[in-house]
Amino acid sequence: MFIQTEATPNPSTLKFIPEQTIMSQGTANFNDKDAAARSPLATRLFDVDGVDSIFLGADFITVTKEDDKDWQVLKPMVLEALMNHFSSGDAVVKEGEDTASADNADDDEIVKQIKELLETRVRPAVAQDGGDIIFHKFEDGIVYLTMMGACSGCPSSGATLKHGIENMLRYYIPEIQEVRQAE
Repeated sequence: MFIQTEATPNPSTLKFIPEQTIMSQGTANFNDKDAAARSPLATRLFDVDGVDSIFLGADFITVTKEDDKDWQVLKPMVLEALMNHFSSGDAVVKEGEDTASADNADDDEIVKQIKELLETRVRPAVAQDGGDIIFHKFEDGIVYLTMMGACSGCPSSGATLKHGIENMLRYYIPEIQEVRQAE
């Protein structure tokens, strides 16, 4: 198996592309080993000393390292953990476990429009950089989002939210006044 790696705008995060589906639906974000208990893949990656967080996308994995670690040392160990996982046949995420995904059933029209724009225009661009964006709510003219994966903690994520996503959403949906990072 060949696993391609790509740099991301976040120097602490690398994107690993194993040429197979990782998540058939939604995404998964793990900030520590305890949170990763539902994912055999994430658990295996957290066994690598220096891994700080893991994000699972449709066809990629982003790994964020601890600040004091060096990618030259860490990258071969992460690749080995990925190879071991995929050759083991273990699941990426245990069946029946929840993943982040958009559910539009009870949304009002503005929220449906926001989610549609995020899904079709924002999410593909953010995924190219090894991340994802999650909608939380639209309240009093403010859209609350969370940047995940490589985008979480990236030096340019604030500019992406304010200048990129906010401007695009405001262009299409005049009711939007601002975009903020969800707490």
